[in-house]
Amino acid sequence: MKYPKIPLAQTVVQLCKVKQIQHIILSPGSRNAPLTIGFTHDDYFKCYSIVDERCAAFFALGIAQQIKAPVAVVCTSGSALLNYYPAVSEAFYSHIPLVVLSADRPKYLVGIGDGQTINQEDVYKNHILYSANLKLDLDEKKSKKQDDLPIMKNIENRLESFLGLQQNIQDYNEAEINIAINIALENEGPVHINIPFEEPLYDRVEALSVNPKVIQLNVEDEIESDYQTYAEIWNKADRKLVLVGVLSPNSVEQKFINQLAEDDSVLIMTETTSNLHHPKIVPSIDKLIAALTPEEFQVLKPEIVLTFGGLIVSKKIKRFLRDYQPKHHWHVGKNKANDTFFVLDKVFKQNINSFFNAFLPLTIANQSKYASFWLSQLENRRKNHIDYLNKIEFTDFKAFHSILNTVPNNWQLQVSNSSTIRYLQLFDVNPTLEVFCNRGTSGIDGSTSTAIGAAIGNTKPTLFITGDLSFFYDSNALWNNYIPKNFRIIVINNEGGGIFRILPGHKNTANFDYYFETKHHLTAEHLCKMYNFEYERTKDEFELNEALSKFYEPSNKPKLLEIFTPSTQNDDVLLNYFKAVK
Repeated sequence: MKYPKIPLAQTVVQLCKVKQIQHIILSPGSRNAPLTIGFTHDDYFKCYSIVDERCAAFFALGIAQQIKAPVAVVCTSGSALLNYYPAVSEAFYSHIPLVVLSADRPKYLVGIGDGQTINQEDVYKNHILYSANLKLDLDEKKSKKQDDLPIMKNIENRLESFLGLQQNIQDYNEAEINIAINIALENEGPVHINIPFEEPLYDRVEALSVNPKVIQLNVEDEIESDYQTYAEIWNKADRKLVLVGVLSPNSVEQKFINQLAEDDSVLIMTETTSNLHHPKIVPSIDKLIAALTPEEFQVLKPEIVLTFGGLIVSKKIKRFLRDYQPKHHWHVGKNKANDTFFVLDKVFKQNINSFFNAFLPLTIANQSKYASFWLSQLENRRKNHIDYLNKIEFTDFKAFHSILNTVPNNWQLQVSNSSTIRYLQLFDVNPTLEVFCNRGTSGIDGSTSTAIGAAIGNTKPTLFITGDLSFFYDSNALWNNYIPKNFRIIVINNEGGGIFRILPGHKNTANFDYYFETKHHLTAEHLCKMYNFEYERTKDEFELNEALSKFYEPSNKPKLLEIFTPSTQNDDVLLNYFKAVK
């Protein structure tokens, strides 16, 4: 087997292997050559080459999202690692383990005008769980070459040569790499390992020169010592709201959801991204609460809100719980708890199933009309939802109805942000589907790349639904040699950022069209030709249903369906919907 000659590169690669980081996404470069050599010459690793670093990082995030394990991204020095930043911030807020391995120049070459060089240490400091800044391997031959450098530029190297042996530096680097990867594993988030390399970069050897020490991961679940006190508060309350954010499928045992749902004093509200299902839950929050009066909100106001899972899509539920604050807000989860409603008073910092296993046996079901009343209201809205669909013309709303009625069972559904995820929240989604969306930062910048990565990390066929701006913004995602044949994309093209027409503003003006809605006349057809996708376009309900009847059939290449909808009617149809369903 071939190994990079540089001991530091060997150390990084070997510790990634021991920590079972198998998926490695590499972007081309010279400074990262020692890492590229190490990863690509070891059959343990599954290596991918993605040129665009922003796409590469979101591609890695999609794989990590699915396999629930760290994925590494490897880049050269300079601006390359800045292009990782959007995905790093998404991983930070979505609690997805991402390991950034950035090659760097030696310190004596930083800040002197050397090419492709920036200040890489701690570059993600506000959105990272840990930054490991490794030390350059010592080499006596290279140390002599540094004698001609100005004293202030090589003083650190001289001190390390004088005060510390190579073994001390090796021990330091091993410890930092272990700590960083362990934190990514334990705390489920991104870490950054910055790795300085001295030239030559491409030398290889036949045997390893290092045997790095492995520091084992120590994970302990925190156990609450006073469940009884909180159970007593819970048992006295007649109106309890369980609000669930983003969750991976099958992350909560169904028996706990069943027990909560059978308590008449508990109303469970979930979102499409919650991946939880039960007949007695509210899966479409905005459909239920969008048009409520102040008096009705007062009836809905809970005494206790219990939250778990990630971030919430619905702005309406956040506004409601800030305006009609409960007495208590408790959150369950090992990661950071957000005081979204400004009344958070208890965090159970533990696994959700562990919490319910200890807490629910202490609770009793209350006789209350709280849940039954609001579930009956939801049923009325579902009937009105169908009536409204039969009255409206072909727009985004009807397009989503047709799409969601035809997605085959047991597919993975990836969704872009802005209008797309918000439309999806209004429909009852097939419970066999697994639904994902980048809700950590809610950006449109890497949705397509994430979806393609997720299609690699999950054996199920994947459908990605996106708006036109999200798709074109991340079109480099298709510059990817690993897209499965059963990958499908649906682009809903209303020729602009349709969500801005729903928000307050002076629409239907030249200023609005150009600077906010960003009107365009682009199509995905030529991109599909370039990247070898099957392409089809539709412009009305009949064409769409015809296209969908064949869209999911097996093929020799991935497919993209572009649905053209009218740009000026969508906002009125959506805003009138909330009045109509009530």
